[in-house]
Amino acid sequence: MSKVGNVFWISLAISIIFVIWGAAAPDNLGVVSNAIQSFLTSRFGWLYILSVAAFLIFSIYLMFSKYGKLRLGDPDDRPEYSRITWFAMLFGSGMGIGLIFWGAAEPLSHFAAPPNAEPESIQAAENAMRYTAFHWGLQTWAVYTVIALAIAYFKFRRKAPGAISSTFQPLLGDKTQGWMGTVIDVIAVFATIFGVATSLGLGASQISGGLSFVSDLENTFSLQFIIIIVVTILFMISAWTGINRGIKYLSNINLTLSTMLIVLTFILGPTVFIFDNFFSTLLSYIQTLPSLSFETGGMDEQHASWIESWTIFYWAWFIAWSPFVGTFIARVSKGRTIREFVTGVLFAPSLFCVLWFVVFGGSSLYQELNGINTGLTDLAQEETLFGVYQSFDMSMVLIVIALLLISTFFVISADSATFVLGMQTTNGDLNPSNSVKMTWGVIQAAFASVLLASGGLSALQTASIASAFPFMFILLLMMVSLIKAFRQDYPAK
Repeated sequence: MSKVGNVFWISLAISIIFVIWGAAAPDNLGVVSNAIQSFLTSRFGWLYILSVAAFLIFSIYLMFSKYGKLRLGDPDDRPEYSRITWFAMLFGSGMGIGLIFWGAAEPLSHFAAPPNAEPESIQAAENAMRYTAFHWGLQTWAVYTVIALAIAYFKFRRKAPGAISSTFQPLLGDKTQGWMGTVIDVIAVFATIFGVATSLGLGASQISGGLSFVSDLENTFSLQFIIIIVVTILFMISAWTGINRGIKYLSNINLTLSTMLIVLTFILGPTVFIFDNFFSTLLSYIQTLPSLSFETGGMDEQHASWIESWTIFYWAWFIAWSPFVGTFIARVSKGRTIREFVTGVLFAPSLFCVLWFVVFGGSSLYQELNGINTGLTDLAQEETLFGVYQSFDMSMVLIVIALLLISTFFVISADSATFVLGMQTTNGDLNPSNSVKMTWGVIQAAFASVLLASGGLSALQTASIASAFPFMFILLLMMVSLIKAFRQDYPAK
């Protein structure tokens, strides 16, 4: 077993208490969680929005700064993975289950209940695509860029431990090895657990929704719980094989399935509509990015409430998800320059996300706008994609590929998270022991289960918002620490 310390034992103890609370009193957990969510979104929603905008500005600055040519590692280090495999790993860990869950559902949700347009109008459809691109575009990946770059720089350039707390050496010095470092790492662990649990819960509910859509099975918590158990066994097997076998191979399979699904959907769906919509959505997104980045709703209470339910939830979820994604991206990015790293992590996945949502969201909107399948807005969000495919040729083939893709995303996300949690709780060990990884695998599954039991999707969203709040301050200070490290290592001449 890897050497474990205070971070492991404190995190494990709190995790067990939380799971017992959720199992013994799920309704009480739901009430408390909702109260926390309401307080944070109403009082501090603006802070989530400003923070994520700052992460994007900082990332773009680094790409064009004099530090862009620095390598994450020694000057003669080169990348461990090819660009294709590297991108596949970014794709599998950073995009995850949410891309499949919300691909057709989010644009349709905005179309039916838009923040600033007539419901189910052409304007609502255009706004739906723009907001969806905004939610899954540059801001999302800027969060991951900041933390991944900081971890990679301190680990590979300064030879510091791979723990989150190590990125604060320029600000805290040796105190990162004391109680301050422990607090930072414990906060990171819980942000990771809640962020990943949200995705695992979404995955379980969508697999359950898909199975019930094509069979006589009922989409119940019992079915979702069985799915979590089965997938937990699968990702533990993958985690046992190590990063260079399980995650690497699954990531490449995942990218292949994703490519198959998006190509088939594009060809079999409204191809011309999707093609035209891609360019109009991309242009609209770029044009409105500055205003969208700082949009809070102002005095329009309905618009402000919509932003709390969507934009702030997403920013919180991605912040909570970031310790996991950032640590994993850092682990597989040794040898790349800062400019190459930021370009790869920030822009390439953002463009792919826009393409993904235009293909899947465009297909769902086309069916609604043209009266082909007007019942889509009545479906549960986890069933929307399968409802869209009902009107396609080869519908069953597409549904099977989608279910396989959700499953591989599920396994990759959980597998990667057990690896990252292992690193975080063993002082940054790049190869945590299997016993440590298995421990966190069980904890992840338990968290996802109790959150689903206590309130379904609403509870998952609440968990992300609450766990992201303290970690948001860590990310803001991380930017300061990183700039200070650059100046210490390369003082101005």
